[in-house]
Amino acid sequence: MLAPRRFLPSISSLLALEAVDRLGSATAAAEELALTHSAVSRQLKVLEEQIGVTLLRRVGKGLALTPSGADYARSVRDCLNDLARASLKIRAGGARSSLNLAVLPAFGMHWLAPRLKAFAGRYPDVTANLTTRLSPFDFAREKFDAAIHYGGQDWQGVDYLELSRERVIPAASPDLLQGGPKTAEELLSMPLLHLESRPGAWEEWFSAQGAESDRLRGMLFDQFTTMAEAAALGFGVALLPEYLAESEFRRGRLRPAFPDYLPLSGRYYLVWPNSQPPSRPLASLIAFLKEKP
Repeated sequence: MLAPRRFLPSISSLLALEAVDRLGSATAAAEELALTHSAVSRQLKVLEEQIGVTLLRRVGKGLALTPSGADYARSVRDCLNDLARASLKIRAGGARSSLNLAVLPAFGMHWLAPRLKAFAGRYPDVTANLTTRLSPFDFAREKFDAAIHYGGQDWQGVDYLELSRERVIPAASPDLLQGGPKTAEELLSMPLLHLESRPGAWEEWFSAQGAESDRLRGMLFDQFTTMAEAAALGFGVALLPEYLAESEFRRGRLRPAFPDYLPLSGRYYLVWPNSQPPSRPLASLIAFLKEKP
């Protein structure tokens, strides 16, 4: 249910407040909004009267936001951005249904995207919108239909569909691998690249090979794709998931730095809030992914 009408100011008055806060003056706001200075002032005065709180104060010949006004302006900016994004999505999708997915960037690009292409061919009336998220979030606050999650079933309030198990392999540029794949002991003496979201990944890998490792250091990255790019440029050895490693091996930019893949306990899941039944587009995607592992 919507809030009472008296708490829903006009878009024009909210735009005026946001512009004054961002640009620092009513004059600059008026110029951006193609209004007169007095028109902006009137919009702000109407907003103050409607809210019942002083939002502006005089500073010399100009106006400045009060602390309450600045707080309100930040909330207004978020609402205006949400409205703009909603308008863009419906404009891009037209009469088609939208499916908003939060994805892990490398997995989304190399594993999910090819499957979404096939999904679009079967369900041409559904538009899938992809946004990057690297960690779990609150579905109640961020308006996604579903998300890609890596790890265990530790995301509260969601249902799970397992998509893929994880296997990793050390990979490096051909120039760095003169003589072919290395032993685990040889890799210990080479520069190793690390991922922020996988602390201890190299230690776990070396332990599985029976090699002792301690306090491994090296360049740190926040995404697999940038780490793979650094490896291709010769900065070091990257521990990559199979879907990304195979893509790089086919392109010839990277080669296996070790003969075999190592299976990990972590898995990739599609997750969605269990507080309500999936929408028709999401239910179609879930059924489609169950068919095409």
